[in-house]
Amino acid sequence: MSNESTPTGSGILAADAKDPSRNLDSPVSRDTRRRVITASFIGNFVEWFDYAVYGYLAVTIATVFFPESDPQTGLLLTFALFAISFLVRPLGGFVWGHIGDKVGRRTALSLSILIMSGATFCIALIPGYDTIGIWAPVLLLIIRVVQGFSASGEYAGASAFLVEYAPAGKRGLYAAVVPGSTAAGLLLGSLIAGLLTTLLSAEALQSWGWRLPFLLAAPMGLIGRYIRTKLEDTPAFRELAAEDHADKTPVSSLFRNHWRQLLQAVGAVLLNAVGFYVILSYMPTYLSSELGLGETESFLATTIALVTYIGFIFLTGMLSDRYGRKKVLISASITFIVLTVPAFALLGTGNFLVIVLVQVLLGAMLTLNDGTLPSFLAEMFPTRVRYSGFAVSFNLSNALFGGTAPFMATLLIAATASDLAPAWYLVAAAVVSLVAVALSRETGKEPLRHE
Repeated sequence: MSNESTPTGSGILAADAKDPSRNLDSPVSRDTRRRVITASFIGNFVEWFDYAVYGYLAVTIATVFFPESDPQTGLLLTFALFAISFLVRPLGGFVWGHIGDKVGRRTALSLSILIMSGATFCIALIPGYDTIGIWAPVLLLIIRVVQGFSASGEYAGASAFLVEYAPAGKRGLYAAVVPGSTAAGLLLGSLIAGLLTTLLSAEALQSWGWRLPFLLAAPMGLIGRYIRTKLEDTPAFRELAAEDHADKTPVSSLFRNHWRQLLQAVGAVLLNAVGFYVILSYMPTYLSSELGLGETESFLATTIALVTYIGFIFLTGMLSDRYGRKKVLISASITFIVLTVPAFALLGTGNFLVIVLVQVLLGAMLTLNDGTLPSFLAEMFPTRVRYSGFAVSFNLSNALFGGTAPFMATLLIAATASDLAPAWYLVAAAVVSLVAVALSRETGKEPLRHE
């Protein structure tokens, strides 16, 4: 893929061109920034494409690996594997944070994408339960754990990389590339899953069709790694390394000197953790399994919502640059508290147009949080522990509440017999995030801290 063919990079760089004084004062060329945007986009895209495919094909995967269970139990077991893979993410956050802050951002990102793409490819090769019995879900679990470890370094590293390369006043817009690429990975996963369910019979999908998307990970991952190895590390990190100021024990320094910011960051991430996986990953399963909407219609509705989400995410990044991170994040929490339950009630009408409009609304609400959070978290911590602070807080919150969100949503529905249970779960997450963000300080207008 050529740099010029990346619409995300071209759009952001075009925005930079409107303020040429920033580019003249910056030691980083536009061509370098273009390559940084492209590398960050592709790498994060590959990482989250897998999570999309696994979530969107969860019903089929359940029949392949848990055929002896009833449909709801099989689905719960499939989402339990999804959740267990997240438990390793805090450990991954410590490891990747240490590598990223001590050795370099580029090294950590190049390794993480190689591990993720290889593990995702291996999922396509696992025989089903009918062939090797209990070893099928065991192997799936092992590979999911490897993926969780890899993914724990991607989102944080790509965000820190972009923020440290961004020109002054554009950090929110640049960092929005990360959730934008995440949504693009989900979008491709949704499109492929919808295409497979439309073109293949249930028997063909269960037999071999579900494996096809996972095979795509290997070539995409190699492309992303190649681009990343051609980049220098960020100017901020190179400056620390040149002065021999890179922290020898960044994680220890994080807990010793920045524990308040760490707690605030964990709370701020909560709405992102729950909202992302409920609205963008679990939703097709919710619509088809809980509300009885056809699988093809469920994928189509989610696909439309994802397209609009990608557009909104960059708008939110620009809004956070103009009005500040806190105002936008607080707005996100308030809209979720007020509108989530009515929105889920409208999903229950079964009207396809209403469902699409509700999903677009929920996605737009989520972008207020998702489009602002990467720059917010990166700016909370100084350069010497930025990767660690972002990775630990983001992955801890996602391990506890993000990876478990599809499982909890399914479990809450079964326990309460209410299709609105996931909505109330989202409201609770929004309340916690609101408090955490309100207690934090505004960082959008300040220069990045290095010490």
